Amino acid sequence: MAAWFVPAVKAILPYVSSIVAAAMPVFTTRKSDEAAAAQAQLLQQQIAELQSAASQNAVHIKELAEQLQRTVAALEQGALGAEPRYRRMAALCIGAVILSCIALGVSLFALFGR
Repeated sequence: MAAWFVPAVKAILPYVSSIVAAAMPVFTTRKSDEAAAAQAQLLQQQIAELQSAASQNAVHIKELAEQLQRTVAALEQGALGAEPRYRRMAALCIGAVILSCIALGVSLFALFGR
């Protein structure tokens, strides 16, 4: 190596870090601008996908609400049809309880009435 090279490197070495630190933003801005542009493009694409998904969800929710409305109407109709049967069954049960109480009374009277 040349004799002049070693002292020159020793003289420049303390300043290399500040030179690199000052020059780094110049070299990275292009990459960060490209990265920012790519990030913005990706963000726009994600926003468009989310808007599309939101509009599809709104359509599906509307369809589900209509189906739920039809289901509730069918359940109400079924309940109206079942109410007379319920009343008839309750009357029969009350009659059966009354008849069994009468039978129990007659049997107790027959057993202990003598």
